[in-house]
This record gives sequence, C-alpha cells and structure tokens, in this order.
Amino acid sequence: MQNALQAAKLDVQVSEGRLKYAGKQIHKNLVLYAMFLLPALYFIIFHYIPMFGNLMAFEDYNAFKGFFGSKWVGTKHFEAFLWDPYFWKLVRNTLLLNVYSLIFYFPAPILFSLLLNELRHRLFQRFVQTITYIPHFLSTVVVVGIVVNLLSYDGLINQMLAFFGGEKISFLMKPDWFRFIYVSSEIWQGVGWGTIIYLAALAGVDPQLYEAATLDGAGRWRQIQHVTLPGIQPIITIMFLLTLGQILSVGFEKILLLYNGSTYETGDVIQTFIYRRGLLDSDFSFASAVGIVQSLLVFTLIVTANKISRKFSETSLW
Repeated sequence: MQNALQAAKLDVQVSEGRLKYAGKQIHKNLVLYAMFLLPALYFIIFHYIPMFGNLMAFEDYNAFKGFFGSKWVGTKHFEAFLWDPYFWKLVRNTLLLNVYSLIFYFPAPILFSLLLNELRHRLFQRFVQTITYIPHFLSTVVVVGIVVNLLSYDGLINQMLAFFGGEKISFLMKPDWFRFIYVSSEIWQGVGWGTIIYLAALAGVDPQLYEAATLDGAGRWRQIQHVTLPGIQPIITIMFLLTLGQILSVGFEKILLLYNGSTYETGDVIQTFIYRRGLLDSDFSFASAVGIVQSLLVFTLIVTANKISRKFSETSLW
C-alpha cells in the first residue's frame, strides 16, 4: 500500500514537473506561439469545422430542417454518383488534365532552374527570374482574359494565321484544344515561381562535388547528370508527392472561366461538376458525396505513392 502511494506521489510530481517545463517553454517562446495561433485558427475554422458539413452527403439535406432534421439516406448519393455513366468521363478528364500537367508542367520549373543555374552573368539571371515570376502574380481572371483575347476567333493568333494564309480556328470552342490551352497557360503562369524551390535546392549542392567532377573530366552535362540532379532529387520527390496530392484538384477557377458547353467533353472535371450540382442546382447532398469520393481517391493515391517512394528511396512525406 505504501509503495502504491509513493508511486502515485511520484507520478504527480513528474506531471507537475512536465507542466512547469511546458509553461516555461510557452513563456519563453511566446512570440512563436502567437505567430502559430493565426494559421492554426485558420485551419480550424475554415478546414476542420466545415468537415461537419460532410453529414449532408448521407442525407437528403434540407436547408430549412438543418443537419439533424433532414432525412438520413445513407450511401444513396454515393451509389448514384459511382453508377452514373458521367462519373468515368469526369474522372477521365480530371486525370488526363493532371497527367498532362505532370508530364509537361511539373518538369518545366526543374529544367528552367537548371538552365538559370548555368548562367554565369548573375545580373542577367536575376532579370530573367524577375520576368518569369511576373505571371504568377496575375489573377486567374486576368490570365484567362489574356488567353481568351489571344485565342478568340478575331484574336491575335487567328489574325496571324490569316495573315500568313491559314484558316482561322475556333480554339476556345474545340474540345481537342482545351487541354493544350489549359496546360500551356499553367506553364506560362507558374514556371517562373516554381523555380524558386529548385534554385534554393541547387544553392545547397556542395561546390566541392563540382570541382571533383571537373577534375575527373566531367563536362557540364555530366555534372548536371551525376551531381546536380542527385543533389536535388529529394526536393523533386517531395514536390512530386505533393503534386500527386492535388491530382484530382485541378485549377477550378481557370477551368470554370475557360470552358463552355462545347468543351464539356474534355474540360468538365470533378470540381466543376460539384460547382454545378451543388451551387447552381442546389443539390448539396449529392455535391458533398462527390467531394468525399474525390478526397478518398486523392488520399489513396498519395498514400500509395508515398509508400512506393519510401520503398525505393529514402525520401517520403512521412
């Protein structure tokens, strides 16, 4: 009995010691905790609390009856979406847009940062960086406005085609052109900004490795192949995994502004479908179910990719 009391007192003393230590650490780093407070509140208010709304996916939600008054229907909306013939077209369009982005957009900042890193004139390098950063700071509406003005039937591109004897093309009305236009505009808008991370990674590569490669007779290409790329490989892997996490969440705003009824065949994706069904048709329950399906697909994909990366390399998200 006495041993048990001593053990209990010891546990209380340890707990008090931990609380005092935690209090001292909070007081010591009060500014850092204050800086952390606003981002934490942002995620709690705008990301975690709204998750309660996922209940709508399992109900025939009625705004007047609320969450607890609406009729519970279980997985009815999930089954309706998964068995809808349009489901596969949405998934196909979303995946294809993201696969094209992975093939063409994802390597673009890497290649561009490698080219910038090879420039010896630092003033010219900074000038090129600044010029390529600018499109990132333009709003999506402005970018789409530029694209529409360039590619409209009477736009600059068609005027040039007509000047050289070609026929005008309705780029924005043809489904076959939609993916090319979307991915191209993404590259133009984001390639400069994307180089920031890779240039920072390149700055961290040990210069002595380049000197050793030069002594061994390696040229610039061999140095890039055997020193530069292995040096930034962990960053490339992390960025690739993060990109996979957004593979079913393509740029909703740009697609919404670019597509039209004639390009639904290739331009309609899961998020635009959710927008139409949820906000325009006020079918909140069905739209919530579609959103949950999308999140589950993304979660499965990124967990699988992370396991593969951890198995074949030393780099992973967790």
